[in-house]
Amino acid sequence: MDLTSLVVSMASMGGLGALFAIGLAIAHVKLHVEVDPRIDMVMGELPGANCGGCGLPGCSAFAEAIVAGNAAITGCPVNTQDGVDEIAGIMGVQAEVKEKELARVLCNGGNAETAPKAIYKGIKTCLAAHLTFGGDKLCKYGCLGYGDCVVSCPFDAIYIGDNGLPLVDEEKCTACGNCVTACPRNIIEVHPVSHNLFVFCKSEDEAKYTKLTCTRACNGCKACQKGAGVEKIEMVNNLPRINYEVYGVVDEVPTTKCRNNAIGLIESVKVPVTTAQENK
Repeated sequence: MDLTSLVVSMASMGGLGALFAIGLAIAHVKLHVEVDPRIDMVMGELPGANCGGCGLPGCSAFAEAIVAGNAAITGCPVNTQDGVDEIAGIMGVQAEVKEKELARVLCNGGNAETAPKAIYKGIKTCLAAHLTFGGDKLCKYGCLGYGDCVVSCPFDAIYIGDNGLPLVDEEKCTACGNCVTACPRNIIEVHPVSHNLFVFCKSEDEAKYTKLTCTRACNGCKACQKGAGVEKIEMVNNLPRINYEVYGVVDEVPTTKCRNNAIGLIESVKVPVTTAQENK
């Protein structure tokens, strides 16, 4: 290659480089998207847990949704009231009072209360046991006790107790809902703390079968409904369903006739040590 060819080649490459640089500069100006500074400000008031409890992939997406007007400022279950107040100030809206919520385990069928069905030797997860002939308990609605809810909780707020049932640490629970999603039996629900009356059973079986499976199962006798009234408790698939909008905060159980202790106040429900064979 002679000197002239070398100079021409270098000039051509330099020209192409300059042309590309100018094109990129123009594209940067034309395609630049302004980022609302409030997004970073809102992010600074979020806990950064990225637990997905808000229904979005993470705190960044939730902050963007708030600023865009697509999410409520109280939509993060992990955030504190102080954080909500700060976000309200950033957005120029009235701060909402956020009622604390907690995960509630609605099953009293622990190891001592439920009749065994078989010896399960599969993968020790609730989902695997649920899909493999329902695990080792005769009740097909109750807690399996393998701790999928425990693994799913990013706050160490739930653990398996001595009787094989999940227990919620109310101080640590943020109501993120991960345990609700992880449970294949749907026995965990998130409720406001003002809800203190619960049906601790999910069995839809008739009484003649529930008495063989669990000593704490609801048998659909309707005693609680008779004691409270049909406007406060309705029966759905052999199970009482509490209408919290009507009931509100209660100070006592609506009936003392529930022999299996399947309904009661969250503070007062105790799981006695017994065996499922007693009801046979």
